[in-house]
Amino acid sequence: MFEIGNSLKEARVTSGVSIAEASKDLNMKEVILENIESGNIGCFKDIYELKDYIVNYAKYLGLDAVKLIDEFNDYLFQYTSKIPIKEIEKKMEEQNKEKTEEKVVSPYTKPMKKYPTKYYVIFYTICVILVLILVVWSIFQVSTLGIIENIL
Repeated sequence: MFEIGNSLKEARVTSGVSIAEASKDLNMKEVILENIESGNIGCFKDIYELKDYIVNYAKYLGLDAVKLIDEFNDYLFQYTSKIPIKEIEKKMEEQNKEKTEEKVVSPYTKPMKKYPTKYYVIFYTICVILVLILVVWSIFQVSTLGIIENIL
C-alpha cells in the first residue's frame, strides 16, 4: 500500500498540485488524501470506498487507475491470506453468538408486535356480524312484544 500512496504523492508533487487543491477538486477531505498517500489502510472502514478514492485520485493525477487498483488488490490478497483460518472461524462464531443472544429490552421501548392485515379484517368482520345479529334480535323482540300486546 505504501508504494501506491508513494506513486500518488509523487504524481501530485510533480504536477505541482497541493493536497488542499486536490481535496477541493476531488471534493474529499485532506485527511483522506494524506492517509492514502502515506499508505494508512487502517484509517478506512470500507475497502470499497478506499478503492473509489484511489481510482478518483489516480484519474485526477493522470495515472493508470486500473494498474493501481490491481496493485491494491494484490496487496489486499497478500494481507488477508496471512490471517489464519482459525482466527476467521473464531470471529464468525463470535458474530453469530452476538446475533443469537437475547437482548434485555424495556417494555416501554420494546416495539409493538404488528399483526398481518388479515387478522384485523377477520376481527372487524366478526364484530359487524355480531352487531347485525344483535340488531335483528332486537327487532324480533320488539315485533314479538307488539304482537303479544295486540293479542292481550
